[in-house]
Order: sequence, then structure tokens, then C-alpha cells
Amino acid sequence: MKYLPLSFILLLALVSSLFVISLSVSAEDSAKASAGVKTSAHETNKNYKKAYFAGGCFWCIESNYEQLNGVIEVISGYTGGHVKNPTYRQVSAGNSGHIEAVEVIYDASKISYDDLIVELWYTIDPTDAGGSFYDRGEQYRSAIFYTNDDEKKLAQQAIKQLGQSGHFKKAIVTEVLPLSQFYKAEDYHQDYYKKNPLRYKYYRFRSGRDQYVEKIWGEELHKKFPSQAQNNKHTKITSKRSETKGKYMKASDAELKQKLTELQYDVTQKEGTERPFQNEYWDNKKTGIYVDIVSGEPLFSSADKYDSKTGWPSFTQPIGTSSVTEKVDKHLFYSRTEVRSKQADSHLGHIFTDGPKPTGLRYCINSASLKFVPKAELVEQGYEQYVNLFNNTDQ
Repeated sequence: MKYLPLSFILLLALVSSLFVISLSVSAEDSAKASAGVKTSAHETNKNYKKAYFAGGCFWCIESNYEQLNGVIEVISGYTGGHVKNPTYRQVSAGNSGHIEAVEVIYDASKISYDDLIVELWYTIDPTDAGGSFYDRGEQYRSAIFYTNDDEKKLAQQAIKQLGQSGHFKKAIVTEVLPLSQFYKAEDYHQDYYKKNPLRYKYYRFRSGRDQYVEKIWGEELHKKFPSQAQNNKHTKITSKRSETKGKYMKASDAELKQKLTELQYDVTQKEGTERPFQNEYWDNKKTGIYVDIVSGEPLFSSADKYDSKTGWPSFTQPIGTSSVTEKVDKHLFYSRTEVRSKQADSHLGHIFTDGPKPTGLRYCINSASLKFVPKAELVEQGYEQYVNLFNNTDQ
């Protein structure tokens, strides 16, 4: 019997060890994949960190955080309960003790933990201990989950500063809790706002979340985060909003009488009403946006326009949450909700609750209050920020 050289035996042993290690790593990756954990740069990049927040429906929290520059990924899930691997049905019924929450994977070199907390304030009602907006119950309360002492101190400090900001009359009840096991929610909950945009928009609008946040924060909502300089997407919004605030100004009454037709002046300044089916835009089917005839401020999009059979332009929602204001109109024998432009305070029309999905609302607007800007002229007329609304349209 011939004996193998010692060097060959050692080489064979080394190759066998490497093969076993490779199988072990592959098995670990497979186990992580089946558990919904990704083996990627999330775990290897030293700048990538994780943060955990709760503020009611995780669809809304997820979509807000995913808009931030520096946020890599947001995962909807559950934490804080006593049931292992809870289901959505268990959590939503309040039977598992968990809170709907999100895991935010972010690049700490681009966005700070403080910035992520600020985004939470711009997304929730921190004074509501009984849930969040439409969703009621402890499983929908707001919370910041810390993973170390530094995060705990930053969260506590942020809550203290929020309470001293003067924005809220009631006490801040957002909790600061140690993170327990975080369970990823079912796949259909991940990126729900992308997979089911109409249902998501309908739910979010009806929940009142955005209306509340806009009321509390106003223009401050759109300030850029201090550590993100010009990189954050909020910065782009800020620059546009700050420009438009001074750009869309109302002319003097004398100038308006020269600029507007008699009907336009009567409708926008005297709260008049034009005749149905005998106005410029009631059956306009072109792609573009509708702006205030007085100031030029953007009001509505053709993407939200529909034929209400009433003879006036009708929309399911305004182009933005801060585009219009609402007032009680008691000119008739019953109360109605009047719609006015925010900057120029032009009378536009009224809101009714007989509209189609996704909002169930009908913004019944006078053509005389509007100017239509077609998609092809948006950039030319200074509305380039709205071009992306129509990226999937040909007109």
C-alpha cells in the first residue's frame, strides 16, 4: 500500500474545511432569507444603521421615511409584544401586545438619528395615547424604540424639546421604549403605498393624518434637516415652497379688475357661480394642472379630475395638502364647505361628499377660477416640479 505525501493530505484537509465553511455560510444565508432578513450591504457597510419607530399605520410611516435621502430601506413590522411571530390579525386586534412599527435602515453619513426623530414628529400626533388618527388602540400608539443608551438619550431629549416647542397644548405621550424582538410583517404590507396606490391614498386622506400635520407645522413642515444640507429631498420641497410663497401673490383690486374678465372677478372675488356646462373646463380631458387664475398657484391635477355629470370641473382631491383652504359657507339655507386658494384667497367652489374613490370627495370648482397649464408647458411656465405627476401619460 502506497502512502500519500503529507503535503497532499494537508491540502486536502484545507479544501475540505473551506467547503464545510462555505456550506455553513450558505445555510445561514438561506435561513436569513427565509426569515425575511437580507444579507447585503445593510450588514457590512459601517455607516448603515437601524432605527425603530411607531406612529400608527405602518404603511404611512414606511412611505414617509422612504422619501428621505440617506434612508436605504424601511421594513414594516411588529415589536413590543408577548407573542412569537405574530400575524397582522393578532396585532391589529390587540391580542399580541405588539405595536405596529417600522425598521429604518439608514446611512448615518447622510442622515442622522436626530433627523429620523424629526421626521416622526412630522408624521404623527404625539399627544394621542389612544392610537393614531383613524386607527385606535394601544397597538397603534406612537413610540421610539432605542437599541442603546445614546439613542435613548437622544429620544428623550427630542421629546422634551418637542414639548417646549409650543406647537402642542396637550402633553407629549410618545413613548421611549427598549427594542425587543422585531418581526417583519407579511409581504403584502411591505411597500403597500407602491403596490396599492389608490387604496393607500384613499386610506391616508380619510385618516386625516396629513391634514393634521399640515395644521400643526405649516411651513415649518418643509424645512430641511440641518445635517442633510442640500441632499435631503425635503430640501427640494423647501426651496419650491419658499419660492412659491412669495411668487403667487394677489394683485390689487384695481389690477384684478383689469386682468380678469367680469365673470372671473365675480367668481373669485365675490363668490359668484358660473353656469354649468357653459364654462371652459367642465369637459376638458387634457393632461396638465389647474392653477389659480388670480395668483397662478397650483391647485388641482388632471390626474384627479373626473366627470361628475354636474357641468363643472370636478376633482377628487387638490394637488397638495396645503393648496387650498376650507371655510363654512352659510349663504344658502344650509351649510356648505367652501374651497378657497391658500395664497390669493380666491373663491374656487365647494366640497361635497358624493365623490368617487380614492377620497369619496367632490371638489366642485368654477372654471372661471382656474387657468389650465398643459403638461407640455409645465416647465416653460415655471411648474417643472409637477412634471413627474404625468410621467406615465402620453398626452
